[in-house]
Amino acid sequence: MTTIVVYGSVGGMGKKKKKLRGVRIGKGEMEVLRLVQGRHPVTVREVADELAATRGVGRTTVLNVMSRLVKKGFLARKMVEGVFVYVPRESPGKQLRDLIGDFVRGTLGGKLMPLVAYLADDADLTEEEVAELKKVVEGRKE
Repeated sequence: MTTIVVYGSVGGMGKKKKKLRGVRIGKGEMEVLRLVQGRHPVTVREVADELAATRGVGRTTVLNVMSRLVKKGFLARKMVEGVFVYVPRESPGKQLRDLIGDFVRGTLGGKLMPLVAYLADDADLTEEEVAELKKVVEGRKE
């Protein structure tokens, strides 16, 4: 089982966020988070229906995962017409950058070369992705 250590924030919709250090997010939580990011606002039922159809995951499991994601600061929820609706706290791009940064700091000890070596040798990058990486590297030289 893969667990990623991330930095998140906690607070309800419209509430001040508190920063958390070393929050862990597992594969199942990441899958639910991606679903919410792609379709928000969503209810537990909507996410559960999708996961039941694709992976056989039940509503109670989804409810527990979404509740944990709220507590960890990745999702916010509010009551709308008697039902909780969930939205991501931050954009998918920001959350992904935070996850990668935490991975580099925590797992790679702040060293980027193992990640660069992976991208160069093992990642199945498209020509467009290689061009984007080159632009980023060239932009850093200035």
